[in-house]
Amino acid sequence: MMLARKAVLPDAAQIHDLIATFAETNVLLPRSLPELCENIRDFAVVEEEGKIIACGALHLYGPHLAEIRSIAVHPDEQGRGAGREVIRVLMDEAAWHQVRGVCLFTRIPDYFAKLGFKTAELTDLPDKIYKDCLKCPKLNACDEVAMVKGELPTMTILQQARLFARPIKLAAEAQKV
Repeated sequence: MMLARKAVLPDAAQIHDLIATFAETNVLLPRSLPELCENIRDFAVVEEEGKIIACGALHLYGPHLAEIRSIAVHPDEQGRGAGREVIRVLMDEAAWHQVRGVCLFTRIPDYFAKLGFKTAELTDLPDKIYKDCLKCPKLNACDEVAMVKGELPTMTILQQARLFARPIKLAAEAQKV
């Protein structure tokens, strides 16, 4: 029986091995074991009989956007619903955090379209560009499709911080007078 759940630190080695299977063929970006340990709270897994057969992570940019990343399903287990279960757990977490839009980047857009994701332009996701794309070796030759479920962000987290910090700063200055 498959069990979908949030990952815990002892899962890191199996997650690493699963991602490495796809990183070898450039389907996924490689993730080091220390990086996975550091970010284990971002991950959800599907396990069966103690073996992790699928994983994925939810990276939070802010209340306006999160990204599903590092989605992997063991090649022998594909087609059984494990990927869909990982996405469900991650979408539930995004909803719990009250995130308005969730993006992902994929080479299999038809699969994610069946889960309610719609194609988007990379330029609609500036937080992603600033965090990852600018340092990606495939920046000018990206072969992934950007997809979003929910609202597209209207501003980056930095723009939001500036917008909301201004009234606080003005109030602080008013107290000095």
